[in-house]
Amino acid sequence: MRALYWNGVNDLRVGTVKDPEIVNPRDAILKVRLSTTCGSDLHFIDGYIPTMKAGDVIGHEFMGEVIEVGPEVKQVKKGDRVVVPSFIACGQCWYCQQKLFSLCDCTHPKPELQEPLLGYPTAGIYGYTHAFGGYAGSHAEYIRVPHADVDCFKVPEGVADETALFLSDAAPTGYMGADFCGIQPGDTVAVWGCGGVGLMAQQSARLMGAERVIAIDRFPERLRMAREHAGSETIDYTQVHSVLEALKEMTGGRGPDACIDAVGMEAHGTGSQYAYDRVKQALRLETDRAQALREAVMACRKGGTLSVLGVYGLIDKFPMGVIMNKGMTVRSAQQHGQAYMDRLLAHAQKGELNPAYLATHRFSLEDGPHGYDMFKHKTDGCVRAVFAP
Repeated sequence: MRALYWNGVNDLRVGTVKDPEIVNPRDAILKVRLSTTCGSDLHFIDGYIPTMKAGDVIGHEFMGEVIEVGPEVKQVKKGDRVVVPSFIACGQCWYCQQKLFSLCDCTHPKPELQEPLLGYPTAGIYGYTHAFGGYAGSHAEYIRVPHADVDCFKVPEGVADETALFLSDAAPTGYMGADFCGIQPGDTVAVWGCGGVGLMAQQSARLMGAERVIAIDRFPERLRMAREHAGSETIDYTQVHSVLEALKEMTGGRGPDACIDAVGMEAHGTGSQYAYDRVKQALRLETDRAQALREAVMACRKGGTLSVLGVYGLIDKFPMGVIMNKGMTVRSAQQHGQAYMDRLLAHAQKGELNPAYLATHRFSLEDGPHGYDMFKHKTDGCVRAVFAP
């Protein structure tokens, strides 16, 4: 089959690779109908998350059609149109029973690559380094889905492929981030980042009852999406002296009740702290440019909640003292998509959440490297590049 694979830092290629096979009786094979880029992919493409190997098929956000199932698969069958959360869960371990699916104890075949850094391994994820399991990714004609009964969710009639696609990762990540905020009527939620996850976090905060949502970004087309699709107020951080001061002014001096970081380790910013991060990251003395995270910590009101969705590695100058002295609550996780999928599909069926507008650019799989280049550099207003194998 044809697939998009990693060949080295900032070197993506399309080639012929081995077709996936059933290796466990609970597996399914999907014909990929659509897959999409994700901002977290850029971290290993740019070399900040190691353990990639030349030839690794990438991609973790996808939907498709079941074409083969193992003998123990009972809930899905050949011909079903399904969406699959990006983290692989067994459904049986203690963490899965607590609905902490991205922390599954049973789906990481290479725990020794994570334990030195994290203490304990997380769940495996498709197409996202050997430190996260080394599973083949979704930018391919076909993909193997382990634990198909737990991880495949049938797409209802009336929900389009492009809507279902973003229920794989962007929507559940944003929805989880808003859920972490414990939103109460009248709350103000600030969201750093107007990419796919940030926009989904903004819309989800609205669905959960936030009175005001404030979006922070620098790209006019993304800020426009935030206003049009999420009803957000917006801040272009390149046009204000200080995001902190702008948020104070917008909230009568108190600050947002909750802040969501939907940016992560390669944040853009301004000022001396950003320059410091750029230098240290370039010299590989730290992995992260944590500008957005630091701003969110500073801007959140006393006693407020910080929800961290951005992917991070090793941060320098993390403001723990600010969090402690302000009495903040911090919640973070890779997305527990299986916990939210029924709700998300219901929202999609009712027209309450339709993330299809994120698909600003569509490509064949053969044009995958070009699609990623546009996505990475945000040219032509690219929010997400979608591939149709």
